[in-house]
Amino acid sequence: MIKKLFDISMLKFAMVGFINVAFGSLIMFGLYNLAGFDYWISSASNYFFASILSFFLNKYWTFQTKEYSLYMIITFALNILICYLIAYSIAKPLIYFLLDIYSQTVRDNISMGVGMCIFTALNYLGQRFVVFDRIKRINNVQNSTAQ
Repeated sequence: MIKKLFDISMLKFAMVGFINVAFGSLIMFGLYNLAGFDYWISSASNYFFASILSFFLNKYWTFQTKEYSLYMIITFALNILICYLIAYSIAKPLIYFLLDIYSQTVRDNISMGVGMCIFTALNYLGQRFVVFDRIKRINNVQNSTAQ
C-alpha cells in the first residue's frame, strides 16, 4: 500500500500541484486581498479555475488516462467539491480558534493557506484512488470481458 502511494504519480501530482498552487493562490489571495471578495468566494474561485487546469494535467500527464467520459468529469468535480468543503470547513474554525487574537484578515489568509494543504492531501487520495484509478479498473474489466 505504501509503495502504491509513493510512486512516480505522486511526484507528478506534486509537480502539477505546484503549478496549481501558484495559479490558484494568485486567484484566491488576489480576489480576497485586492478585489475585496470574501473567504468563501475567493477560495471557491481558486478551486473552480485551478481544478480545470488540474483535471487536464492530471488526466493526461500524472495518471495517463486516455479515456474521456462524463462519468470521469462528474467524479472529478465531486471529488474537488467534497475535498474543498472538508478542507475549508476544517481550516477556518481551527485557525479562528487558534489565532483568535489576530484580525479577521490575518486569520482568513492563514486559514486559506491551511485549507490549501488539507485540500491537497485529500484531493490526491481522491484523484488517485477514486477518480482516475476507478476509470482504469472499469476499462480493464470491459477489456477483459470483450476478449
